[in-house]
Amino acid sequence: MKYKYFWRKSGLKKPYGDNILELINEYNPKNVLEVGVFCGVTARNICELLDKNHKNSFSYIGVDLFGNNKASSDDEIEPLFLKNQKFSNPFKTLFYNYIKKENLNSIESVHKLLKKFGDKIKLIQGDTREILENLSLESIEFAFLDGGHSYETVMNDLNILEKKLRKNAIILCDDYDGKTKIDSVTNAINDFVNKKGLLIEKKFQRFALIKIN
Repeated sequence: MKYKYFWRKSGLKKPYGDNILELINEYNPKNVLEVGVFCGVTARNICELLDKNHKNSFSYIGVDLFGNNKASSDDEIEPLFLKNQKFSNPFKTLFYNYIKKENLNSIESVHKLLKKFGDKIKLIQGDTREILENLSLESIEFAFLDGGHSYETVMNDLNILEKKLRKNAIILCDDYDGKTKIDSVTNAINDFVNKKGLLIEKKFQRFALIKIN
C-alpha cells in the first residue's frame, strides 16, 4: 500500500524536520548515524538528502530498540502521540488507523521503508548501553542523537560517540531546549560538555549541536 509510505515520508513534523535536514546540508556528511530511529521517518528523509548530495557514496547507520522491551521507564519505545494521531486529511486518518497494525517501529517495517537505498543502510537493534561500544563508527561524520532519554543513557551515548567518532564530527542532540525539552537530556548534555571542555551551539530552540575535537 503506497499510502503508508506517503504518511511516513511526509510525517516529519515541520519545521524541525527541515531543520535537521538543513544542518545535514550545511555540514554535508557522507556517513550518518542516527540513534533513535523509531518509525524511520527521519531516516528516510536523511537518506533521500544523502542520496541527492552524494549519490551512491554515502552510508547510514540506524540504532534503535525497534520495539524491544525498554531498558528503563525513561527510555520509552512508543510515545503516546503515535496512538492518537489526527490529520486534516480524512483519507490519511483512515489509512493511518490501518497501517498502525503493521507495527511501524519494528525493524522489519523500517527496513521496508528504506529498502530503495540498498546496502547503504544498516539497521541495528538493541540498547545503546549494551551495543554502541561495539559498533564501528570511525567513519561517522554526523550523529543525530534521539534515543533513550534517561540521564544515564544520554551520558553513555555521548561518552561513547565522543570516543569513537572521527575528529570534527558533529553530534546533534534532540530535546535539549524549547517546547520539547527533557530535563534529563539537557542535564546529561550539559554535564558531558562541561566535563569534556566542549561547546554547545543551540539550534532552532530545540537542538544542541556539539563538535568533537
